[in-house]
Amino acid sequence: MSKTRIYDLTQGPITGTLLRFTLPFLGSSLLQFLYAVVDMIVVGRFSDSAGIAAVNNSSQIMQLVTSLVCGIATGGTVLLGQYIGARQEREAGKIVGSLIWLSVALSAVITAGLLLFRRGIVALMQVPALAVEPAVQYLSICGVGTVFIVGYNMVSSVLRGIGDSKRPMYFIAISCVLNILGDLALVGGLHLGAAGAAIATAGAQAVSFLCALIALKRGGLPFPVALALDWRKAVHILKVGVPVALQDLLTTLSFIIITVVVNRIGLEQSAAVGVVERLIGFSMLISVAFSQAIAVFAAQNIGAGQGSRARRGLWISVLVSLGLTAFFFAAMQLVPGLLVQIFTSDALVIHHGALYLRTYAFDALMVCLVFNLNGLFSGCGHTGFTFFNCIFSTFAVRIPLVIWFSTWPGVTMTHIGVAAPMASLVQVAIQLIYYRTGRWQAAVIGGGEEAAG
Repeated sequence: MSKTRIYDLTQGPITGTLLRFTLPFLGSSLLQFLYAVVDMIVVGRFSDSAGIAAVNNSSQIMQLVTSLVCGIATGGTVLLGQYIGARQEREAGKIVGSLIWLSVALSAVITAGLLLFRRGIVALMQVPALAVEPAVQYLSICGVGTVFIVGYNMVSSVLRGIGDSKRPMYFIAISCVLNILGDLALVGGLHLGAAGAAIATAGAQAVSFLCALIALKRGGLPFPVALALDWRKAVHILKVGVPVALQDLLTTLSFIIITVVVNRIGLEQSAAVGVVERLIGFSMLISVAFSQAIAVFAAQNIGAGQGSRARRGLWISVLVSLGLTAFFFAAMQLVPGLLVQIFTSDALVIHHGALYLRTYAFDALMVCLVFNLNGLFSGCGHTGFTFFNCIFSTFAVRIPLVIWFSTWPGVTMTHIGVAAPMASLVQVAIQLIYYRTGRWQAAVIGGGEEAAG
């Protein structure tokens, strides 16, 4: 294992540096997406309906947990990146030390919460009676494994903060492969149902976390780590990370609300939403990867006082994202029904899915701007703005539009699909106004401010 080093994103050709840094993020996103698809197939093929319902409901809770953890870890990545860019390695060491203490506290709180309130959570989810016990088992096992989720994400946040996006991808690859093998052995072979799926998930995360720890231990960090808790640094991490966590949590909630609204329209329309969300999610992986990369790129360059380099990196990310996403957009316009058929053979679901996909597809283009601008602002530490803008566009525009359209006589999924790109259009307009103010260029660690352009 090579010695851990800082990957300087403040020097060299912007396009080449950014693309090399982004590719592992894209690889990680693809691996996680493919795992989710395979996991769904394995559980659906080898478990009974109670097990499927238990895994589907409980995994949503664990997704919320992961969103919370990743959001807080983002705070560490951003601050670490800015200190690295500013060449303040002693302060960077304090961030890492504070992240360790936050990881311990977060693991304890989440684990205790899941174990103490698992039955209440399952009841709140209104899980079908036959699936209650399997769901409780799933949450119990994954609750114990929360320490691995927290630990892995915190280690990855440190590596990404110093510009290393490759090793987190390797750790995710290990986790995905082990998770699939575990599902096949425990769910498919031993028929352990939801409990088997939970064991496979927790076990894979544990191995991934251990690999991350070994990598850090062998390579060390290129600066001394202060293991004592620095309260100011911890609060700073939370100040940057909590808005990201809340944004992810509320966005997930918004999708649940939209699903409930569409459920009232009809069964086939509801099924179409589930299928199209997967297709749209896949088309957005490129924008997601670039937004994650531009956040770290911006963090280092803002810390180094190079706002103009961060700006150029942003627009390169936007253009490349748009160029690559355009292929998916074209396919969603030309053969939407064929794409929906990948997931279902039901003629009515295919019909409604094609209608929904054609208009919803415009959001795949819009998020090339939305995600990358959010990545820029987050990398500069201005996550409060991204949080309020996202929540406003979602809860003041998208959800009200969906509810309004659903009341129209003769409403179709074409109308419902318009709501997402309309909300993103509002979000982009607000983002561009904020971008022009230049306020985002003020590094949250102090300094790094450059005149807007």
